[in-house]
Amino acid sequence: MKFIDSILADAPLIQRLRRDIHAHPELCFQEQRTSDLIAQTLSEWGIPVHRGLGTTGVVGIVKNGTSERAVGLRADIDALPMTEHNTFAHASTQPGKMHACGHDGHTAMLLAAAKHLATNRNFDGTVYLVFQPAEEGGGGAREMIKDGLFKLFPMEAMFGAHNWPGMPAGAFALKTGPVFASSNEFKITLRGKGAHAAMPHLGVDPVPAACQMVQAFQTIISRNKRPAEAGVISVTMIHAGEATNVIPDACVIEGTVRTFTLELLDLIERRMEEMAQGIASAFEVSCEFKFRRNYPPTINHPAETEFVRQTLSAMVGPEMVQEFEPTMGAEDFSFFLQEKPGCYFLIGNGDGSHRIGGHGMGPCTLHNPSYDFNDDLIPLGGSMWVQLAEAWLNQPRP
Repeated sequence: MKFIDSILADAPLIQRLRRDIHAHPELCFQEQRTSDLIAQTLSEWGIPVHRGLGTTGVVGIVKNGTSERAVGLRADIDALPMTEHNTFAHASTQPGKMHACGHDGHTAMLLAAAKHLATNRNFDGTVYLVFQPAEEGGGGAREMIKDGLFKLFPMEAMFGAHNWPGMPAGAFALKTGPVFASSNEFKITLRGKGAHAAMPHLGVDPVPAACQMVQAFQTIISRNKRPAEAGVISVTMIHAGEATNVIPDACVIEGTVRTFTLELLDLIERRMEEMAQGIASAFEVSCEFKFRRNYPPTINHPAETEFVRQTLSAMVGPEMVQEFEPTMGAEDFSFFLQEKPGCYFLIGNGDGSHRIGGHGMGPCTLHNPSYDFNDDLIPLGGSMWVQLAEAWLNQPRP
């Protein structure tokens, strides 16, 4: 593996920053302390910063030479609303908040790269260091774009990475095309007429209609979409009633829809509403159908993905750069890829054996209260970002 000596030497410093961020998690659009720390650290290293995009976003600007070329590197900075089970020294000090997805580590790896880039500047052009808030459901990428990210900082391409527990530390995975799914939510409210459970004929029961809908929605997956296409409809909540002997007035169905293409998403949304309204009519209940599109699918661009593959292969060896199996999880880096060419890829976080004493009993998986980022990735991730930025800016314009 081709690590950069200065990043290896700075690893203890960056680890302290990472653990400080881990101990002080902040939720989406509330990352004030985190963004203060990032901005102060970058400024101390002589890197100009721009603040306020997406409320708490930070952009560091590292320039060299005369070229107008520019590339963007992104790290997300927000935590999750969950309670940490770890008890080691850098565990969360904020009840109900935890860095359980490794955004503290993503931030640390980009900071490691920032320090080296600012000190050495072995490129001609500009590297934009994008520290993005609110990835966990807030759509911080979308908000940074709305606030003028690409107008203020024009760049040719943008790259991002996520740690991946279970994949060997030191390995990478990527793929051209869709890699993360779109994330969407639905809420269907059925209204009938309440009655005594012993006299159902005097009411209009919304519960049987809800049961029919839950079953019928799965026929969209099995009978309306092409079998080769990937799509998931998950009904995750049904709320109705307050007593066992009362037929309720209303029933609420909620859940998510995930697809790799917007075309399939259009089909599923249309068919769900048609089925919901048709079944409601058949059962003589009213139906309010709401469908909210959160994150679009994350779709990597071919040329940029091949660029990352070649750069990482030269760094760690081609045998350590795997083909990524797409996941139905969602990622708001998708908004960046709708605007700019780029690639979103994975860096292995290991099997959890890196965790120090005091970790929880659960596995070291994403969104788990016993998770912790693998600090051994800091030199690897920092070197990765430097080599990607230098390779991009020093190659002929794409």
